[in-house]
Amino acid sequence: MAARALNVNVGVLGHIDSGKTALARALSTTGSTAAFDRAPQSRARGITLDLGFSCLRTALPPQLGPGPGELQFTLVDCPGHASLIRTIIGGAQIIDLMMLVIDVTKGMQTQSAECLVIGQIACQKMVVVLNKIDLLPEGKRQSAIEKMTKKMQKTLENTKFCGCPIVAVAAKPGGPEAPESENPLGVSELIEVLKSQAYLPSRDPSGHFLMAVDHCFSIKGQGTVMTGTILSGSVSLGDSVEIPALKVTKKVKSMQMFHTPVTYAMQGDRVGICVTQFDPKLLERGLICTPGSLHTIHAAIISLKKIQYFRGALQTKAKFHITVGHETVMGRVMFFSPAPADFNEEIQENVFDFEKDYLYQEQYLSKDSVSSEENKENDQAGEVQLPKQQWALLEFEKPVTCPKLCLVIGSKLDTDIHANTCRLAFHGVLLQGMEDKNYTETFLPKLKVYKLKHKEGQVERVMDDYSVIGRSLFKKETNIQIFVGLKVKLSTGEDGIIDGGFGQSGKFKIRIPDGLKPDTKMLLTVASKKKSKGGKGDVTKEDESSKNDSAQPVTISLSFKRYVFDTQKKMIQS
Repeated sequence: MAARALNVNVGVLGHIDSGKTALARALSTTGSTAAFDRAPQSRARGITLDLGFSCLRTALPPQLGPGPGELQFTLVDCPGHASLIRTIIGGAQIIDLMMLVIDVTKGMQTQSAECLVIGQIACQKMVVVLNKIDLLPEGKRQSAIEKMTKKMQKTLENTKFCGCPIVAVAAKPGGPEAPESENPLGVSELIEVLKSQAYLPSRDPSGHFLMAVDHCFSIKGQGTVMTGTILSGSVSLGDSVEIPALKVTKKVKSMQMFHTPVTYAMQGDRVGICVTQFDPKLLERGLICTPGSLHTIHAAIISLKKIQYFRGALQTKAKFHITVGHETVMGRVMFFSPAPADFNEEIQENVFDFEKDYLYQEQYLSKDSVSSEENKENDQAGEVQLPKQQWALLEFEKPVTCPKLCLVIGSKLDTDIHANTCRLAFHGVLLQGMEDKNYTETFLPKLKVYKLKHKEGQVERVMDDYSVIGRSLFKKETNIQIFVGLKVKLSTGEDGIIDGGFGQSGKFKIRIPDGLKPDTKMLLTVASKKKSKGGKGDVTKEDESSKNDSAQPVTISLSFKRYVFDTQKKMIQS
């Protein structure tokens, strides 16, 4: 058997009509079953509707080790049509190196920017390809290429791809209708650049087998072939694999890698797996795995970061398109952060601690949004404190099947396709999935996310040295009994405890264990004398007069926290 080829997955991403498919075709030596817009609806519409794959084989460059061997670039041609962004996200998760294809006559366009964002999340290295240079007049071609190269360098300045190679090519001189005899320009230079950028991706054959299937078709007399890229683990002839979405297990009958039969494939390989007695219509794309290794979840906890190009706040209770693994479903979010005292604490990566308390947030905290009460106080000191890590609870509208710690992207795909705006809102890592359908009862009570509650009222009058009557803290219909025993603070500094209700109008009695200060007593006695002078009218008059006369009412503040998922709704004070 020939020396094993090292496989590097190269994503071909960019705006619609930037010439991605033509570039993949110009680079390829072997097309796979899915390559080059073979699908009838792709050909009819003249655009790529699905991930196309093909490969390019070349000699192993010296930086990848000694001796005979081949470097195989698997080219993943991602669709550029805006409505197909969920397919692109699926493609980006299996990519080691990315080619961002730019139409040299147009520069960066909306989807090129979105592809760049996805690349920053999912990819380590990038090469920018300025395509269609044949459309530039020969005399001005070189200066136009230099101008666009400078522009792209500026665009990439603040990204992780700063300083990446930029190559100018014409993948199909003369456009799609031109005769095949026209030779592409700059493609051999591009292959050299790709070779120089190739690296040994970290591949691990151990662990559970997991493969992202992007095409499924039957071959007469053979069975059903599922083609895709192995995301983790390895697979051999005769292994059993599960299709978790359908709860079906099948035996691997034969395998091929780009038309070459193989008996074994591992993480990073692009492979076709043949099984028998399976209807290909049941699985267009999805995941297959070691039996029993994947979970179907209804909700999840993720750690996340906002995507800087997304305009607007990320609000709790908002709905987003959530891409998890290769599935995109609608989901509702709830954001939360560490307790403010822990904002600067280093958080262990990819682990969620259920023992800790977390603070509920109305929105994701970023420099332009400060949500929590405690943050507002910090803000007055001129310093907006942002936590090192934030999380979200995602609740899916329908269950999704995915591995743990997989990439999650939240987007607003219903935004107008033609609006010049980034639709990708946040990205993160799935830390904990909830498999139980009744997770709100069985799982969420373990999640200690609290809201801070703050109420204010006023002291109406003194009863004796150790107790006062308060008002305006509760509504008339409030059951004051549930607040008995909670601590309050007077604006004059005394600590008190709610003792019970007083009368029927929402007033209540406060016990002051250390007694009232003489100054407070005086203040309150003066206020109530003024009130009694104003006549003993009904309660509302009394309220009015106290508002007008008492220059400085003594206020009562009650603060407590309540856990969002506590079924008993207990109020807790530290």
